[in-house]
Amino acid sequence: MKWLPLAVALITPAQAALRFGCSTVSIQRLDPIVEPGRTPSSHLHQIVGGNAFNATMAGDIGEEGTCTTCTFTEDFSNYWTAVMFFKHTNGSYKRVPIMQNTALPNGINGGMTVYYTQQDFNSNGNQKITAFKPGFRMTVGSPTTNTLDGAKGHPGLRFVCLSDKGTRFPELPDFPTKKCKAGIMTVHHFPSCWDGKNLDSPDHQSHMANTAKEAFTPAGPCPASHPVRMPQVAYETLWDTTQFDSMWPKDGSNPFVLSYGDNKGYGTHADYLFGWKGDSLQRAMDSSCMFQACENGKPLKSQSVAAMNKCAAKQAVKENIDGWLDRLPGM
Repeated sequence: MKWLPLAVALITPAQAALRFGCSTVSIQRLDPIVEPGRTPSSHLHQIVGGNAFNATMAGDIGEEGTCTTCTFTEDFSNYWTAVMFFKHTNGSYKRVPIMQNTALPNGINGGMTVYYTQQDFNSNGNQKITAFKPGFRMTVGSPTTNTLDGAKGHPGLRFVCLSDKGTRFPELPDFPTKKCKAGIMTVHHFPSCWDGKNLDSPDHQSHMANTAKEAFTPAGPCPASHPVRMPQVAYETLWDTTQFDSMWPKDGSNPFVLSYGDNKGYGTHADYLFGWKGDSLQRAMDSSCMFQACENGKPLKSQSVAAMNKCAAKQAVKENIDGWLDRLPGM
């Protein structure tokens, strides 16, 4: 048996789990990962994070921008998803407002809850987590997924019919088929095993591998092809569908649709563009804090909700996305 020095034997990696809010930085048709340089992109996105967001983003995003809509002031990453619309029986559409998660401070303007976990929802584990590198990006899911079996094949992409804002189960692979008392939550979990080489890949997914069976559960060991364990990034977005309860179709069919025309939810997807400043994310991953305990310089700098809400990205696409629309933007 090989004995380790006592000092080494007593060292156990202590890793953080982050959960924080980000208000909306922009809602527009831009996608610098899948459709770089195209203005406008094919469908509408809700974006949170740094205000440098634009149609073409490259290099160290953490060194760009002047503010962020996220709790942590060192996080200039961008996080985005498709937008949800209500489709009236007369054929018109209206964007569904976004609510803040119950675990977050009051007053956050839309946005989403972002997680960086390495074990599960309740603990932060004891393995070494490597932070993403400048230039890193990835996507999860695909708007071209059009079958229930295909949707079930993405264990981290789910919908939750909310009884209240704290509801987490059951997780559904498609839109709920009934009115939800407190709205609908969309959940997007990214894979956490990196190939250790590529900051991106042609499909924006192959450089990562998923070993989790379902959301917020401990993932299995990383495969030899993707040996580097990174934080598992996840988004939760709460949609206030309740204001449309009186307008549901009489036949009870689902009236909600994602911004690329998906009325089943099979193709729900999300994008991530890393932009933490310097070594801030690695410092957080090397600490032992959990959730709000990571704020106020322990070890990450944080800001007020008012400062988060004040930050906004430049609007590059001029089109009407509010009120009742005769078609989805871009469709």
